[in-house]
Amino acid sequence: MDNFFDNRRILEIIWKRKMHFVIIGIVAILLSAVFSSPTFIRPKFKSVARVYPTNIWTLSNESETEQMIEVLNSNDIKFKMFEAFNLADVYEINKEDPKFITYMLDKYSKNVSVSKTEFETAEIKVMDYDPQRASNMCDSIILYYNKKVRSLHKQKDKEMVIITQNALDKKYTELAGVEQQLDSLRTATGIISFSEQVPELTRGYMTALANGRGNAPDTKKIDQLYNNFSKDGAKATLLEARYNRTLNVIDSLTILHDMHVTEYEKDITYSHVVEYPFPADKKSYPVRWLIVLLSTISAVFLGLLVFLVLDYQKE
Repeated sequence: MDNFFDNRRILEIIWKRKMHFVIIGIVAILLSAVFSSPTFIRPKFKSVARVYPTNIWTLSNESETEQMIEVLNSNDIKFKMFEAFNLADVYEINKEDPKFITYMLDKYSKNVSVSKTEFETAEIKVMDYDPQRASNMCDSIILYYNKKVRSLHKQKDKEMVIITQNALDKKYTELAGVEQQLDSLRTATGIISFSEQVPELTRGYMTALANGRGNAPDTKKIDQLYNNFSKDGAKATLLEARYNRTLNVIDSLTILHDMHVTEYEKDITYSHVVEYPFPADKKSYPVRWLIVLLSTISAVFLGLLVFLVLDYQKE
């Protein structure tokens, strides 16, 4: 047994059995060529698309391309593909099977792949028996990706539209309350604008006193208004400040609300297609020369082992 795999022994057997190896090789080539033909192995065609992400923002530590790949590989898109192309019939899987989804996802993953290239594009590869269907599937995956991302963005934009609208409603209610208090105060005291009226009122009052009209009717009215300012001026100032502050908040919320309404209503794409898919004119599977080569090498190697055993038994 020590010299079973001796190099010299092996070379001697190869030379001695060279015709046998030739016959084994020829038979292996013929059989592998036959069994790798379309009669036994249904050929598949490959369609490829390459896309860049756009109009999206990164989440967590993912790059935009990695985020794109996550969405492209989502089950939502896979289920849409199952239905759109009736892949259950294509993959010959019974819909009544309890493990239907498991088998479908497994078949789909073997025929459809999404990966990142060295240039940060997302590469979509689809293998199918029909070259046109493979190309259409690539196109549809990109279409469903755009719809999926648009749906995700719309969901968030709608949330912000509702939030900003609720905030605006509250601020408008608050503004109406402040405005009502200001109107009541203005009616009762004659204070229209504390910051603007006080300088003028003081100037008029001092002028009347300087002219010796301290007991005049108009001076008494000024004196009464001056007293009102002294009593309710602080309240009027606070109400005015609150009113103006509320108006500023409403302006900011309105801008934010309008922005999210615009984002919610717009319909854009989220991918740049740098390589469009097309129906292949040459099959990609099976690679017959590789099958023939591996089968021939395996057959010759198996024959060598058999001859080694037979030769060893004779000794």
